[in-house]
Amino acid sequence: MAVSGETHPLINKLGALVAIIFGFLLAAEGYRSTSNWLIVAGVVFIAVGLVLLVLKIVRRNENA
Repeated sequence: MAVSGETHPLINKLGALVAIIFGFLLAAEGYRSTSNWLIVAGVVFIAVGLVLLVLKIVRRNENA
């Protein structure tokens, strides 16, 4: 079964969750080592993951 123009929904969710987890790990390591750029990178990854999850929820609600 071919999906036209969409990626698999599980990949979107997993990508968002991986980005959030990786972001938390980066931010925690940055906090531990007092590295500002690692903290900022972690926060950016967390934000990207949250945006991906919100977009997934909005798309699902539009189709319902």
